[in-house]
Amino acid sequence: MTKKKKTKVAKKSKSAAKQKQPPEKASDEAKAFALAAAKIAKERHCSDIVVLDLKGKSPATDYFVIATGTSDRQIRTVANEICQAAREQGLQRFGRAGYDQARWILLDFIDIVVHIFESEYRNYYDLELLWGDAERLTLDE
Repeated sequence: MTKKKKTKVAKKSKSAAKQKQPPEKASDEAKAFALAAAKIAKERHCSDIVVLDLKGKSPATDYFVIATGTSDRQIRTVANEICQAAREQGLQRFGRAGYDQARWILLDFIDIVVHIFESEYRNYYDLELLWGDAERLTLDE
């Protein structure tokens, strides 16, 4: 292999390695937003609020925020406020499901997935049991 080709291969390897390593700052920002979303749910009187750290456990996301609302109106309001907070922090929402019926709204921010349930649906799907080995983060008072 020529010296020129070796240099080119080495450059590609270094840049590929950089891209594969998740930046620590992005992880800290994801954690901060997950806790901020949980705080919004708490301020809007949701109950049983849980933040699960799924790093290394889920290939799809790093954090789940799970909360239970009392009515479709409240669940939609919490979802709207979390989306607004995300926009203010420069986060893009990549998906939203269940908004019309508001029995289980899912907000997908890639690194953070927010689930706002009606209690019957939360009990049925029991995401905490499914991800029982995940670390639970505590909300700062």
